[in-house]
Amino acid sequence: MRITALASSIAICSLLLAGCVTAPDRDARLQPGVSRSEDVMAFYGQPRRIWPEADGGRTLEYSSQPMGRHCYMIRLAADGRLVGIEDGLSPASRARIEPGMTPEQVSRILGTERSRVLFQLSGEDVWDWTIEPDQIGYGMRFNVHFKDGRVLRTSQSMVFPSRRFPGLDD
Repeated sequence: MRITALASSIAICSLLLAGCVTAPDRDARLQPGVSRSEDVMAFYGQPRRIWPEADGGRTLEYSSQPMGRHCYMIRLAADGRLVGIEDGLSPASRARIEPGMTPEQVSRILGTERSRVLFQLSGEDVWDWTIEPDQIGYGMRFNVHFKDGRVLRTSQSMVFPSRRFPGLDD
C-alpha cells in the first residue's frame, strides 16, 4: 500500500512539474490575437526586460540564461494582444547577428547574455549565451565579439565538462 501511494505521489508531481516547464512557444494557452499581456505574465511571471516597439507594442523577454538554452521574446501589439513568440537563441535568430550591430541591437534579438569578458590585448568585449548543442555530450556557447561598441564577428565554442568539479561546465 505504501509503495502504491508513493508511486502515485511521484506520478502526480511529475505531471505538475511537466506543466510548469512548458515553453511559451509550445504553450496551448497562449493564442496569437487572443491572449493578452496579463495572460502571459500570469503563466510566466514578470519578464526579465520589456522592449518598447516603434508601433506602440512591446516585446517581453523571458531569458533562461545563464544555465538555460532559450530566450523567449513574446511580441505584444499596442493593445496588449499576443502577436507572436520567437526563441531569440534559435539558429535563425543567431544568424541575424551581423558585423556593425550595436550591443542594444544584439540584446533585442538574443536577450540577456550569460556573461561578458573583456580581452584587453585585442580590445574585444565578448558576450556569450548558452545554446542548444550540435551534438550530445558537450555544452555549447554562442559568442558575439564587440570592438569599439560594434559587432566584429560571432563564434561558437564547445564547453567541456570539468574533471575537478563534475556537473560544472566552466
